[in-house]
Amino acid sequence: MSSTVDTRVPAALKPFALRQYRLLASGLVLAMFADGVWAVGAVWQVIEMGGGPGQLSAVTGVAALGMVAFTLAGGVLADRVSQRLIMIGLELVKLTAFAVVGVAGILGVLSLPVLIGAALLGGITMGMYYPAYSALLPSIVEESQLQAANGIEGFLRPVIFQALGPMVAGGVISIASPGLAIVLAGVASASSALFYLAMAPVAVRRELAAAAGHRVREVIADIAEGFAYLWRTPWLWATLFFACLLVLATMGPIEVLIPFALRERVGGDAGDHSLVLAAFGIGAASASLVFASIPMPRRYLSLMFGIWGFSSLPLVIMGLADRTWMFVVSGLLMGVLFDGPMVLWGTLLQRRVPPALLGRVASLDFFVSVALMPVSMAIAAPVSQAIGLASTFVLAGLLPVPVAFGFYCAARLWRDEVAHPLRVEGAVVDDDPVLT
Repeated sequence: MSSTVDTRVPAALKPFALRQYRLLASGLVLAMFADGVWAVGAVWQVIEMGGGPGQLSAVTGVAALGMVAFTLAGGVLADRVSQRLIMIGLELVKLTAFAVVGVAGILGVLSLPVLIGAALLGGITMGMYYPAYSALLPSIVEESQLQAANGIEGFLRPVIFQALGPMVAGGVISIASPGLAIVLAGVASASSALFYLAMAPVAVRRELAAAAGHRVREVIADIAEGFAYLWRTPWLWATLFFACLLVLATMGPIEVLIPFALRERVGGDAGDHSLVLAAFGIGAASASLVFASIPMPRRYLSLMFGIWGFSSLPLVIMGLADRTWMFVVSGLLMGVLFDGPMVLWGTLLQRRVPPALLGRVASLDFFVSVALMPVSMAIAAPVSQAIGLASTFVLAGLLPVPVAFGFYCAARLWRDEVAHPLRVEGAVVDDDPVLT
């Protein structure tokens, strides 16, 4: 791996694979842009309708619930059905949901139940998208280029989803309305589907039994096989369970409380909220480029846990902030600490998990790491009302630190990374997860 990274395409791809990757990346950019615009548009649509933290918790919480409930099904589908067709269908669902909410918002006839329903569909599509994309990428990109490709995705996600999308949404909301911003999200989803449609079909990397059995039993067996792999793989369960608790502590304050903390502390509006999200995106993009440009570290698990273990601490700054720039700086730091190691994590999954299991393991990654997201969003408002905004942010920032250390020690990850090196190009990786 060279010391620099091409942020457009991984190097050395053959012409057909290069075309496939460019179409995939273009669709990904538009899908993330749609999600980023929707994320901010939905928040300020709630506020425009006179809602408070409780109503916003309902919207964000049901989206997280849909994401959690359907991600395992998405993993099963990704190992059985064309991932490309799955992604086309998901973008069309988003188009429908965003168009209904956006037009109703512009006309002034939008109700909270309709907004909650659209949020549920948005969460379902997000939960099913990640397993499909993760299983599709190794079918297009060579193993030696996976870290660069994951780095590009890690760069694009914060730039598009967490920065450009929210900034455009904030601008549209400031000069027009949340409804118009949500309509724009629907247009982006439609455009994303067109790029995926232009891709050539890609074979599913799994051989299924010729005789079809009972479909429900097959799905249950597929999910059980994924869980069995999780339980016998220490590096996997340690990381995912830590992520689960990290999400419980941090996502409620981030998704629900930041807009109200800005409004209460500094008189902030959608523009200030977009600045915080943009700073998060800039930090995440910068860190992703750095991690995409370096060889896989020898101590890749120690590095991931070392950074993620302190990733929640910027919330402490938000708990004490009384200036907009303090929220912005905190968002920048969180972006660096959250997203940088994600490049290593995505590459780790794609290199150590067997191809036939990758869709299900990717869905378990998404499922376990966000399983408590609805709980976090549901309790954020009542906790902040009980102990105050400042105390909620400080508590959320401090709790994950000892948890990370505990899981790192419990799984003896310093031994795992030595037993399973990933740094040497072309080396055979032993996928046996059982350590003595």
